Amino acid sequence: MVRTSFLFFFLSICLVSMAQTQVPASGFLDPQAAAQKANPREEEVYSSATDALNSGQYDNAIKGFTEAAKMRGRRADGALYWKAYALNKSARKQEALATVAELRKEYPQSRYLKEAGALEIEIHSAAGQKVDPENQPDEDLKLYALDSIMQSDPERALPLLQKILQGNSSARLKDKALFVLSQSDSDKAQQALLSVARGTTNPELQKKAIHWLGVNGNERNRQVLNELYLSSTNPEVKKSVLHSFMIAGDKQRVFDLAQKETSLELKKDAIHQLGVMGAHAELRQLYKATTEKDAREQILHSMGIGGDTQALIEVANTEREPELRKQAIHSLGISGGDEAVSALANMYNAQTDVDTKKQVIHSLFIHGAAKSLIDLARKETNPELRQELVHRIALMHSPETTEFMMEILNK
Repeated sequence: MVRTSFLFFFLSICLVSMAQTQVPASGFLDPQAAAQKANPREEEVYSSATDALNSGQYDNAIKGFTEAAKMRGRRADGALYWKAYALNKSARKQEALATVAELRKEYPQSRYLKEAGALEIEIHSAAGQKVDPENQPDEDLKLYALDSIMQSDPERALPLLQKILQGNSSARLKDKALFVLSQSDSDKAQQALLSVARGTTNPELQKKAIHWLGVNGNERNRQVLNELYLSSTNPEVKKSVLHSFMIAGDKQRVFDLAQKETSLELKKDAIHQLGVMGAHAELRQLYKATTEKDAREQILHSMGIGGDTQALIEVANTEREPELRKQAIHSLGISGGDEAVSALANMYNAQTDVDTKKQVIHSLFIHGAAKSLIDLARKETNPELRQELVHRIALMHSPETTEFMMEILNK
């Protein structure tokens, strides 16, 4: 599994959102600087330097950003940050750190300070220097520092992460700490994550830990999730586990739990997750084996979510229970694809029951099949059904519907 770094993700987003879109930093400078009108020369130099940076021409970028910074206009703080970024890319680490220090001194309210702090952490970590998360002034920077340490020195990072999880840090910081744990291959990090997932003192944190176990869904984590589901009496915890199995793509475990679960609410949730995973064979088997009407309706809905058009057509054509047949027709409307539209149109033409025909009209409307509805409306002789068809068509917007409405008006 590819390991995601907070720092890499953060700096990549910064490069795209700031360098390419060139968001002005004027709102974060002193009022006099903010009031300055755009300096055409400054804008030209800054833009050229940004183009050079995006093209990997770091020496040209450094020269351009240096010139823009000296103008001390509204681009000055951004120019210093991107100069430091380009210096780091050119392996001029000390100069990059000196530029970050200059940015802090000259523009203490700059919007680029957080990004600059993350860059500092990256530079120090790459040089093998210890980074102290406790001294970072910002929550995000604490996590970037911890993530960096977790990659290079997990034994040192783990107690710091546990301190965050057990202390009075914000829920946001704790969630990110769990993310850092989940991305580590360290056995101790995984055990710490599992401990939170099994704990009951902080339900919200427990749900977050369960979520991250699903994201890093190796076999060990999935086995723990299964044990947690079977041992827990809390429906919310069980639902969190089912959602994590869906994230991990573990159809078999969700299928097994859907078969064995005695709680209708949890059975329906497991069935829903199977639909999201597109578990066609499993849902078909469940439909045949299930006797509860509510559960069967949920299976049909999940077949629609998963796009199992063939199974829904079969149920719609053979099911004797009216409500289940109605649900199958409705689910065809959300399943998508031309096959579903064709099947619904054929059902409409083969039916004599008005209520069933109305359900088919509703499903075609959900699907957005304006052409099929118009074709049916042109042939329909029953006033009630024609009115229903025209009503649905009128709510849709396309050249075809406009033409059909004009056709009606001109009669």
